[in-house]
Amino acid sequence: MREHQKGLWNIAPSEGAFLRDQVGKVRAQHALEIGTSNGYSGIWIALGLRETGGHLTTLEIDEGRARLAEENFQAAGVASLVTLRRGDALELVPKLHAPFEFVFIDAWKQDYVRYLEMVLPLVPAGGLIVAHNVTDLRDQLQDFIHAVQSNPQLDTRIVNAGPGGFSVSIKRAPRD
Repeated sequence: MREHQKGLWNIAPSEGAFLRDQVGKVRAQHALEIGTSNGYSGIWIALGLRETGGHLTTLEIDEGRARLAEENFQAAGVASLVTLRRGDALELVPKLHAPFEFVFIDAWKQDYVRYLEMVLPLVPAGGLIVAHNVTDLRDQLQDFIHAVQSNPQLDTRIVNAGPGGFSVSIKRAPRD
């Protein structure tokens, strides 16, 4: 996919393996991806969910990329583990109801803080919120990085599993 479907800003294979491993570590049953593109990162997430018995909901605004992602999910043998919803994540996320033990954000960089604010109530204690490009596009994501590092509900670290870099935020249990 990465070789034949160029220009779609796919994560690196090492980053995909990292996502798969993180899904397994939290034993995710419900995962959410904001920004499907052609489905490459979603396939990695679904591979982790195959091990946990979970399911991925992925959101994509571009119809052409959504069609390509559906084809790629089918070709990779993970289509039964994925629900692809078309539309703007800013409109779709408020309509989601399931708790998500794993959330991956890799969409419009200017909206990362808004995505975070919207998904935080949907993530249970111990769940993960992972965001891409915090290293290579750090200048564009300063507000987001500050938001995850200063939020008392989150314990955040920056991980360089590949060229883009991830913020990995574990949601803390509420304090009594």
